[in-house]
Amino acid sequence: MNDAKLSVRAALYEAPGPRTKRRIVSATALSMLALAALLTAVLHRFYVTGQLGARYWTLFTRFSTWRFLGQGLAGTLKVALVSSALAFGFGMALMLLRLSAARLTRLLGTVLIELSRGIPTLLFIYFFFLVAPQFGLKLPSFWKIALPVSLSAAGVVAEVLRSGVNAVPAGQTEAALSLGMRRAAVFFRIVFPQGLRFMVPSLIAELVIVLKDTTFAYVVSYADLMQNARVLISNHDALLSVYLVVAVIYILINYLLNRLSVFAAAHSGTAGAARI
Repeated sequence: MNDAKLSVRAALYEAPGPRTKRRIVSATALSMLALAALLTAVLHRFYVTGQLGARYWTLFTRFSTWRFLGQGLAGTLKVALVSSALAFGFGMALMLLRLSAARLTRLLGTVLIELSRGIPTLLFIYFFFLVAPQFGLKLPSFWKIALPVSLSAAGVVAEVLRSGVNAVPAGQTEAALSLGMRRAAVFFRIVFPQGLRFMVPSLIAELVIVLKDTTFAYVVSYADLMQNARVLISNHDALLSVYLVVAVIYILINYLLNRLSVFAAAHSGTAGAARI
């Protein structure tokens, strides 16, 4: 195998032998049978309780239902994209603090990153929803979800950016400095652009986390996909069917983001890591 195409998995693990392959096939077959049995039991239970009745599913034959869900999906994508852009900006600032030559600045960056990564997204949302208005900071529902989600993701983004920057050989920085370039120019013109190719797949993967965090939008009554789904459930008493359709929509979006991440990895020289 070409070393350039050697995946991380192939480098870390031995190829399975004939006996191991047979065991893998047997375990896979048993798992599939167990999963099929479980799925059959669940469907049978839904059938017995009447959850598969036509009245719970006919609402999806109406254009108005899909238009309403589409409006919610548009709201979800809008807040996810804005949150991702803000998370990148905040993460960039935190990464620069973490890489600073000043010890106190590095310490501040480390503390802020750990706070961002350690505090649950829901607590950030409650802060902007319940605490911030008491100090006169009254935001529209869109920003009450976009800002908390971005702040929650900023710490992870900062570490992703820092790992990409650290992946660039230090010799390039030393060579540029020896030519008389300023350290800031070296970072933004040489180091960061090269490190970006290592970061892109992980940054795209982080979009999945941001997208899932936007489901907390119901707390601030923002009209996203989940909020509109709750309205449909209230109007049609169709909890199973609505949540199942919404789950499929989220799965498809996350699958597309995952494929985009793999594509970016394959075209940035980091495909091996993406196939772990």
